[in-house]
Amino acid sequence: MAHFDLRLMSSSEIREVKAMAEFDYNALAELFPSRGRMRQRQSFGYKRFAKAAQAIRFAMEDMPRACLVGAFLEVNGRRYGSHDISRLYKSTDYPLRRRSAL
Repeated sequence: MAHFDLRLMSSSEIREVKAMAEFDYNALAELFPSRGRMRQRQSFGYKRFAKAAQAIRFAMEDMPRACLVGAFLEVNGRRYGSHDISRLYKSTDYPLRRRSAL
């Protein structure tokens, strides 16, 4: 588990660190595409996953990088953007085997 000096962080950064530390990779997850101008070229739409870890794997390993920008993951009523998805995938807590180094 990563250690952070909370005294050097803003309150919003502290909330983000706590949310990432408490993330449930086994919870139901929904992955939403970006709403931006690339919508016509997107290769995926809304997807629902039995486990958040599977949604994160799909986003990082199967989606084109351009589609990840602006997409978000919703787990337990909380939204995670593309940077969050990447951090969750790279976390030592991520429970699935990664296909390749990203």
